[in-house]
Amino acid sequence: MWRSRRLSILVTCLLLAFVQVSSEDPELGSVRVVFQTNYGDIEFGFFPSVAPKTVDHIFKLVRLGCYNTNHFFRVDKGFVAQVADVLGGRTAPLNEEQREEAAKTIIGEFSSVKHVRGILSMGRYADPNSAQSSFSILLGDAPHLDGQYAIFGRVTKGDDTLRKLEQLPTRREGIFVMPTERITILSTYFYDTKVESCEAERSILKRRLIASAIEIEKQVKSTIPFLDLNH
Repeated sequence: MWRSRRLSILVTCLLLAFVQVSSEDPELGSVRVVFQTNYGDIEFGFFPSVAPKTVDHIFKLVRLGCYNTNHFFRVDKGFVAQVADVLGGRTAPLNEEQREEAAKTIIGEFSSVKHVRGILSMGRYADPNSAQSSFSILLGDAPHLDGQYAIFGRVTKGDDTLRKLEQLPTRREGIFVMPTERITILSTYFYDTKVESCEAERSILKRRLIASAIEIEKQVKSTIPFLDLNH
């Protein structure tokens, strides 16, 4: 009886631990996006299982080049670095397709994932379904945001760039802490880690095949007797 109860408690604890890990550390998709700023690059990946509609929307904005010439309008050290809405944050004008996508609002896909450093979280107005293209990169833990804003990915490379941004001089405007210098997103690009991995594996295999062919040729030459054409 006691043994059975202990086993039941252990199983329950393991299940709770699994749920906690799953909710706090969701699996990244294979796509990576890179924002090239005037202070360095920031790379991030998506959580398609957590916020599929948000991921689709942001990735389409990236593919259309909507974040090019945009900027980080807010940098609050230890809290967030926030990307401006592309409808008003770019220096280059939007074309019709870009403007149409950027104007869309996304349903609030709130989850149990925690707001910790490196997490990407959508900006919005009071309406929970008003997110468009502005989002924040968390620069520290912010538990008061949990469940209130849609988390859709996290930074995979570029923490050194984020630390540079945190050191920039700022000014306060109302609730916002804003950099005194423009932090421009010069350009963006994306790639798929699965494709990159396959290409790397193919390259390795190709080199191995070439090396094997050379070795076989050496072995064949060493085993075939030398032919003296003078006799």
